[in-house]
Amino acid sequence: MEPSGATEREVPQADRGRTPVASLSVRQTVHRWVGDRSELTHDDLTIEEPLQIRMAGVDVAVTMRTPGHDEELAAGFLFTEALITGRHQVDSIARCLAEDGTLSPNIINVQPTERDLVNPHLWGRDFLATSSCGLCGKTSLSQVEQAARRVRPMSHNFTVPVDTLYTLPDKLREGQDTFAQTGGIHAAALFDLEGNLLLVREDVGRHNAVDKVIGYALLNDLLPLDRHILLVSSRASFEIVQKALAAGFALVCAISAPSSLAVELAKQAGLTLVAFLRQGRLNIYSGPEQVI
Repeated sequence: MEPSGATEREVPQADRGRTPVASLSVRQTVHRWVGDRSELTHDDLTIEEPLQIRMAGVDVAVTMRTPGHDEELAAGFLFTEALITGRHQVDSIARCLAEDGTLSPNIINVQPTERDLVNPHLWGRDFLATSSCGLCGKTSLSQVEQAARRVRPMSHNFTVPVDTLYTLPDKLREGQDTFAQTGGIHAAALFDLEGNLLLVREDVGRHNAVDKVIGYALLNDLLPLDRHILLVSSRASFEIVQKALAAGFALVCAISAPSSLAVELAKQAGLTLVAFLRQGRLNIYSGPEQVI
């Protein structure tokens, strides 16, 4: 599949909002007990399957993900891990052939425009051991510290009303079809500065959901996302902040808690980090001047 570029830095209308539910969940029979009564019923479960990401045919990573938008996930992963620097370095993205000659649903190859980009010795992570937990693939803790020290502070000349931020969780929940059905999936959402929902991506891995949003932006020439807001349904971890910085976000919000290292990184980078955003409340851990 050839990724298509957009001529304007605007999220196409057809791609806004919800992700189709059918591709993200599966129905299973369960025995349900309520008190001393039992019944045979069904439950909808979030699908979790491995995705093997290749670059020019070379194995890069295996991540446990929810199928759907795999091209975005692959592109976003390679970009946020600094294996590519932009859309101009992606020639094509395609499914790989399985042993029986059919297209594999769980193996995807990104063909770069430059063969020199494929150099596992320079990648700095043991990507073959990674999964949706993200930093488990770091080859040493010192690499985490070095990544934080390399960040340069950003400067942004916009503010967002707190009342706008209060509206974001409900808009995200309205776009989470699979969460409403299964209750077992993370989401990342892209908003403009007026609080309009532009894009929702769901995945069993919170880092994957963020990579899908960023991958969509990369493949449609929307980067940097410096005039947008990222909202995640999970906690704000170091790696989510790191990925947001790679995409140029100036404002990141989380429904749940931040980690100490995420706050430290946000402060170093001049990123506004909001957490516990729910029910008309929020905490600002970094960059309070951008919220009015």
